[in-house]
Amino acid sequence: MKLRSFAIIAASFILAACQSTAYNPAKPVKVLLDDSVFPSYIHFPVETEEQVFALSDEAKAFVDEAIKQEDDQRQQIKVLVAKIFDRSDLNLLYRGNANTVASDTFQNRSANCLSMSIMTYALASYAGFDASLQDIDIPEYWTRRDGFSLLNGHVNVRVVPKEYSNIIRLTTQQTIVDFDPQESRKHFAVRRIGKTKTLAMYYNNKGADALIDGSYSKAYAYFRAAAKTAEDFDATWVNLGILYRRSGYHELAMQSYHKAIEIDPENLTAWENIAFLHFQAGDEQKGQTIMARVEKRRQNNPFYHFILGEQAFDAGNMELALGYYRSAFKLDNKRHEVLFGLSKTYYEMGDISRSVRFMKMAEKQAPNDQDAERYQGKLSKLLNT
Repeated sequence: MKLRSFAIIAASFILAACQSTAYNPAKPVKVLLDDSVFPSYIHFPVETEEQVFALSDEAKAFVDEAIKQEDDQRQQIKVLVAKIFDRSDLNLLYRGNANTVASDTFQNRSANCLSMSIMTYALASYAGFDASLQDIDIPEYWTRRDGFSLLNGHVNVRVVPKEYSNIIRLTTQQTIVDFDPQESRKHFAVRRIGKTKTLAMYYNNKGADALIDGSYSKAYAYFRAAAKTAEDFDATWVNLGILYRRSGYHELAMQSYHKAIEIDPENLTAWENIAFLHFQAGDEQKGQTIMARVEKRRQNNPFYHFILGEQAFDAGNMELALGYYRSAFKLDNKRHEVLFGLSKTYYEMGDISRSVRFMKMAEKQAPNDQDAERYQGKLSKLLNT
């Protein structure tokens, strides 16, 4: 449930400030958003802020029913949050590729982390609470989907009683609604983000979905909306660059990546994609210089090794995949994705006993019921092999 918004990675990945690499200032936004490249984008209407955060009458009734027995807002918050998490009341299911507006998330009962957080924010705001969304500054974290490597982020929702002018509070009792709470994240920086930044994240995710599906004009429509909504959201510029590159517009792609770096010089994904363009242009030296620094910075990140393992597994190179998964395991032996990677690789290599061992470990570390059930099903098949 980590998906906040994601940047799609072109080839490998990148980590950070390669300050000695030649830098060309990015062009103005109005130039980077070249509508003539994807003129059909106008046929893909983008949801407005009101539509993204709006609640249906059914959702509003859910809130009213949840809090009607309590007068104190602190208790109302506890009850509402409990009911949001209560599967018997809402039956929320996590789906990583479900980017939906608040009303649809409530109706469909499935969504990714960002959409769940948007819905929760809308529910809490309707109830009269002071709600805000928070961006967690986690290290680079990748997942694989349909052959793409996705760089994930994480958001949660902070809810506190509404402050009234005639009430003095000595302490603020806050409730954090997090659909993927992990102890390790308590050490990461937290930034409150407004509806504008959240809306840009939503548009970016929708654009990434369209890019993965091969609908380039639709992807441009959403990336364009994200860039116009929050120009300082660097993930949008990385994804727009990938869209341009895949469409053959390499100069626009390079300028988009540099725009991301202008916003965040430590955006390793942007640097990596710049290296990839240098490789494509035949400039191996520039590409290697950037990638060497990027890879050096990533050596202590378990997910760097994990995603390389995923790519090797997809390519059918089990020995290489196993080496990468083992490296990830040494850095973090409690990540269910890494444990599952080891299990499926050992299975392909014919080592059923080790495959079962790591599948059991993956099930134990699963962050939600859906993943646990998925691992249980796979474990049953292994045990009956």
